[in-house]
Amino acid sequence: MGLRTPLYDMHLALGAKMVDFNGWDMPLHYGSQVEEHHHVRNECGVFDISHMSIFDIQGAQAQAFLQYLLSNDVALLKSIGNAQHSIMLNEQGGVIDDLMVFRTETGYRLISNAVTRERVHSWLEQHATKFACTVVLRTDLCLFSIQGPMARERLSPILNSTRASIIQNLQHHQAAQDDDWFIACTGYTGEDGIEITLPATQATDFINELVGAGISPIGIGARDTLRLEAGYNLYGFDTNEHISPLTANLEHLICWEPESRDFVGRQALQTQAKQGVSEKLVGLVLEERGVLRAGQPVRIDNQVNGVITSGSFSPTLGKAIALARVPLNTEERGEVEIRRKWFPVRVVKPCFVRNGKILI
Repeated sequence: MGLRTPLYDMHLALGAKMVDFNGWDMPLHYGSQVEEHHHVRNECGVFDISHMSIFDIQGAQAQAFLQYLLSNDVALLKSIGNAQHSIMLNEQGGVIDDLMVFRTETGYRLISNAVTRERVHSWLEQHATKFACTVVLRTDLCLFSIQGPMARERLSPILNSTRASIIQNLQHHQAAQDDDWFIACTGYTGEDGIEITLPATQATDFINELVGAGISPIGIGARDTLRLEAGYNLYGFDTNEHISPLTANLEHLICWEPESRDFVGRQALQTQAKQGVSEKLVGLVLEERGVLRAGQPVRIDNQVNGVITSGSFSPTLGKAIALARVPLNTEERGEVEIRRKWFPVRVVKPCFVRNGKILI
C-alpha cells in the first residue's frame, strides 16, 4: 500500500483505476484516459493533486532565505497574492525541483512535486538554519486543480460570493486567500484553470460539490498527456538533479539581476553559460504510427546523439509526441529508434497545444 490522499476512498467510489505514482496510490483514470483529456481541453475537470508538497515559509528573513535558495527572485513578488515559477538548484546547477512560489500575508507558500518531498524538505530545513525563518510542511491541506475553458463558469455557482468573485477576477500567476481557502491560477495543462487549497477536513464535501456541478474527476494519465501537449517539463524525466535548466527550457526562471544575489547554483550556471551549452530540449512529432517513450534514442544527421525524455500519444493531435534532449544545432528533422527500427520525426518548438489551439 502506498501513500494516499484524503480522497482515496472517494476515488474508488467514483470508479477510479488506482496505480502507484511515485509511492502514492493515485487515480490513473475513471474509465477513459483519452475522454478525460478531451474533457479538460473542451470543458473542464478536477484533479486531486493533494500529493503535492506545500511548504509555508515565515519569519523576518523569509524573503532573504528564498532569494538565496531559489533561482527566481522573490523580491519581484511585490504584492500579496503574486506568484512565480522558480527552481531549487544544487551547487552544481542541477534541478532539485521546479516549484511555484506565492507571496502570502504571513510570508511565502511553496508548492513542489510529490516525488521530491523528502529532498526538498531536507534542503529547506538545512539552509533555513542560517536565516531567521521557519519552514512548515502543510500535511493538513488538500489541493485541487480545476482545469479547462469552462472551469470558472462551472465553479462560480457552487462558491460563496467572495470566492466566486476571486476566481472570476484572478489573473494568471496570481492567488488570493479567503479564510482557510487559498485560491490560485497557475495551471499545468495549457488551459485556463483554478487551484484551490483547503483544509483536508473539507475535501470530500468539496469534491462532491464539484462533481455535482458537472466538473468531472480526471486522473493522472490525462494530466500527463495534457502537460506534455502544453510542453511542460515532468520532474524526474525532463529534469533532475543532473540536468541544467539551461538545457531544459527553464532559463526564463533564472533571475540574474541583481548580480549581488548569490543564489545556490548561480556560479555553476554562470560557468555553463560562459562555456556554452551543447544541448537543448525540443518537441518531436511522429508522423507515422508508433509510440514515443522516454529513453528512446534520437538520431540527428545520422548520428545517435539525442534521447527522448518524456513522450506519449497526443489525443488532441492524434499522433505520438515527445520532449527530447538533442544537440543545440538540431533543426527540423530527426529519427527515433522504436523496436530496433528508425522512424522519421519532425522537430518542433516544445509547445504543441495551448488554450485548445494546436501550435505546430
